[in-house]
Amino acid sequence: MQKEAVVASSPSGGTWRMVCDEGPYLNGTDLAPFPLAFFATGLVNSYFAELLGLARTRGANLGTLEIVQDNFFTMEGSALRGDMIGGASPVELHVRIDGDASEDALRDLVASAVMRSPADALLRGALRSEFAIAKNGRPLPVCDLLPWTAPATADLGDTAFDAARPDPDAEFPRDIIAKLESAATALDVEGGIGSSLKSEQKRTLHVRSIARQRDDGLVETHVQLFKPIGSNFRFLCDTEGSGGLRAPSPLAYLSAGIAFCYLTQVGRYVTITKRALDRYAIVQLTAFGFAEGDGGSATAALAEPVRTHVEIDARLDDDVVQRIVQMGERTCFLHAAARTPLKTRVRIDAARR
Repeated sequence: MQKEAVVASSPSGGTWRMVCDEGPYLNGTDLAPFPLAFFATGLVNSYFAELLGLARTRGANLGTLEIVQDNFFTMEGSALRGDMIGGASPVELHVRIDGDASEDALRDLVASAVMRSPADALLRGALRSEFAIAKNGRPLPVCDLLPWTAPATADLGDTAFDAARPDPDAEFPRDIIAKLESAATALDVEGGIGSSLKSEQKRTLHVRSIARQRDDGLVETHVQLFKPIGSNFRFLCDTEGSGGLRAPSPLAYLSAGIAFCYLTQVGRYVTITKRALDRYAIVQLTAFGFAEGDGGSATAALAEPVRTHVEIDARLDDDVVQRIVQMGERTCFLHAAARTPLKTRVRIDAARR
C-alpha cells in the first residue's frame, strides 16, 4: 500500500516527490498520509487560495480565515462479482471569518471563490476519465472506459524517482507533511483492521480537513479520516501566486491524491481477487483553465477529464489486465468524484469585530 509520486506542475514549474500509505483498514503501515488526505488538502487549499486572492482584489478584510471541509465517499457492491463501485457526495464547507465585510459581500465573495476554484471545477462537471494501457510494454486496448488517444510518455521506472532530489538552493520547510496522531488499531469494528479489504462492501468514508494560514503565508491543513478509522496528518501548502515554490500547490496535492487513490484501488482489487502483478505504475495528466466573462476577467474555473496511462507487468491474460484497469476506475473515489456532478455546500460563520 506504499506509493510514491513525482508531481510536476505549471505555471510554477515546480516538481515535488510525495509518498503515500494506508492505515490499518487496508493493512497498511500508516507511515504516510492516505490518498484522500492529499486530495482533501488540495481541494480545501484551492478554495482558500481563491478566497484570499479575491479578498485582496476587492479590498475585503477577512481577518482570520479558517475553512473546515468535510468530504464523504461511498463504496458498495462485490469485487468478486465485479459490481463494486465507488461514489462521492457533495463537499461541505464551513467558512469561518472574523473580518469586517458585510454579510452580502461575504456571501458573494465565497460563492465567487468556489466558482473560481479549479479543484471545484473538477467536481461540478461530469467528467469521464480517459485511459490508456500498456501490458508488459505493449499497448492494450481499453474496455468499458474512454480511451486516451494520445497517452503520455514518461519513464515509469526507478530513474524518474531517483532523479527527483531536493533542490539545495530552494527555501522550503523540511516538515511539509507530518503525522500528528496515529489511528487506533482495532479488530472486528467498523473501519478496523483489514475492513476495507472485504470483498463485499457497503460503507461511507468521512474525511475532515481544517485549513488556516500561518504567519509565513503558507496554509496549514490538518486532515483526519473519521471513517474508517485513520490517522491525523498535517500538510503545508503554498497558495501564493502560481504556488508550489515553498510547498506543493493545491493542484499538486489534488492530482497526487487522484493518482494515489487509483493505484490503491488497483492494488486492493488484485488483492481481493488473488491476482499477481509484477509491477504497476501510471502517468496521469490533469489540466485546468478559466472561462472569461464579458470584461475579459476570469469568472469560473474549468477542468479537463483526468487522463491516465496505466502500465502493468503481469503474467495474466489481456482481458484480465483490462478488467483490473476498469475496476480500478470503478472503485476509485476520486474518479467517481470527477464523473459525478457535485455542487459544493457552503456555510459561512462571520464573527464581526
